[in-house]
Amino acid sequence: MTAEPAASTWRRRASQAWDRTRDGARTFTTSSPARFAILVFSALIILFTALLSLPAAAADGRSTPFADALFTAISTICVTGLSTVNMGSHWSPFGQVIIYVGVNVGALGVLTLASILGMVISKRLGLRAKLIAAGDTNPLRVHGGPVNEGQTVRLGEVGQLLRTVALSTIVIEAGLAVLLYPSLLVAGIHPLTALWEAPYFAAMAFTNTGFTPNANGLAPFAQDYMFMTVLMIGVFLGSIGFPVIFTLWRHRWHVRRWSLHTKLTLITTVILFFAGAIVFVTLEYDNPATFGGMDAWDTTFQSLFLSAMTRSGGFSVIDIADLHGSSLLVGSMLMFVGGGSASTAGGIKVTTLAVLALAVWSEAKGRPSVQALGRRIPSDVQRVALSVVAWGATIVAVSTITVAQITKAPVDEVLFEVVSGFATVGLSSGLTQNLPDPAIYVLAATMFMGRVGTVTLAAAVAASNRSQLYSLPVERPIVG
Repeated sequence: MTAEPAASTWRRRASQAWDRTRDGARTFTTSSPARFAILVFSALIILFTALLSLPAAAADGRSTPFADALFTAISTICVTGLSTVNMGSHWSPFGQVIIYVGVNVGALGVLTLASILGMVISKRLGLRAKLIAAGDTNPLRVHGGPVNEGQTVRLGEVGQLLRTVALSTIVIEAGLAVLLYPSLLVAGIHPLTALWEAPYFAAMAFTNTGFTPNANGLAPFAQDYMFMTVLMIGVFLGSIGFPVIFTLWRHRWHVRRWSLHTKLTLITTVILFFAGAIVFVTLEYDNPATFGGMDAWDTTFQSLFLSAMTRSGGFSVIDIADLHGSSLLVGSMLMFVGGGSASTAGGIKVTTLAVLALAVWSEAKGRPSVQALGRRIPSDVQRVALSVVAWGATIVAVSTITVAQITKAPVDEVLFEVVSGFATVGLSSGLTQNLPDPAIYVLAATMFMGRVGTVTLAAAVAASNRSQLYSLPVERPIVG
């Protein structure tokens, strides 16, 4: 008689505990999605660190040291591409599969991933979660203020945007893999091995990660322009951002219906692509270790490839360590800018640069407001752009000083490595593989902050947005 009531009481208490846990998770998801996003990424990093630490994940059958496993996990989830080990020879097939899955999960983006998991827990997207998901297409969403709905994705379209993210990732990576497969066969790779390496290269291109499954990297494909061009296309599609892909999918070639965000992203991306190539040719044409020994066609193509990869791709044919110091500095500048918002690329984003450049131009012309392509950009968007640059520059400066102090390495090499980590690019001059453990942890933290995003970090730290019901007296300090 007493056993059945006791069992019933236990089941009732267990059900109540589950309901409280579910309600708490639902409340946390919808009330603080930015913090939840950071929690999700942290949990994924812990999970993949444990998986990569398994003896089965290493080619030699021994456990990977914790610092290397943690760094690789962060580089994988944050789709960075930097590594403290040789990615082609250190990991077993099981470890390579873990990395392949990790970069695709990370490519969904911190806010998009948080929104998807939020839907799983809450059964629906709450209003604040929709605001944050839409904020991934425009940081202004996090801060409130007047928004022209034509400039971003409407709240009702967030679900469609999430479907576009998943569908575009699958379709684009599959298409890239089909195009890459013949080049792998021509390079002498076994057909069954190529069936694995083709989707691996495709994923690393679209996610802008830059890992390679072979120990020699892209060296076997240095003269295969078809292979290299497909990689550049994949990097470009991944770097322009899912909102841009969403807009292009909806409106095709109806340019007048494109959002201002789409236009600024594409215009700035193309300008930086060709400008970077021209600068690299100018600086490296007489360097026998890089472009000096190439003919005109090879120099032109490789400079375009290098310009595309410094934006966020992470692949490299030439040895980055052979570049002049001036080229390393230019590469750092391109990496710091990065790609498009809500993309697999990192950096402060091209729209941030575009907004600041337009603000400077408008100030020089004496215009009362910032205008672009028949639209006015509100002042709060400019403040967000300034905040992103300020936070990004601060993170890079602190990390560079810290790593330089630990390693005593040349500052230009340290700066390049730190910016590559912050902007989740993955290009390396070779310094990362020789870093001591303390410097590895610093660079790992830099990668995490760079991927999560300065705006998301700011939104996560702020408990709530406070409204001010009064205005203080105006006083103008001297600037400049």
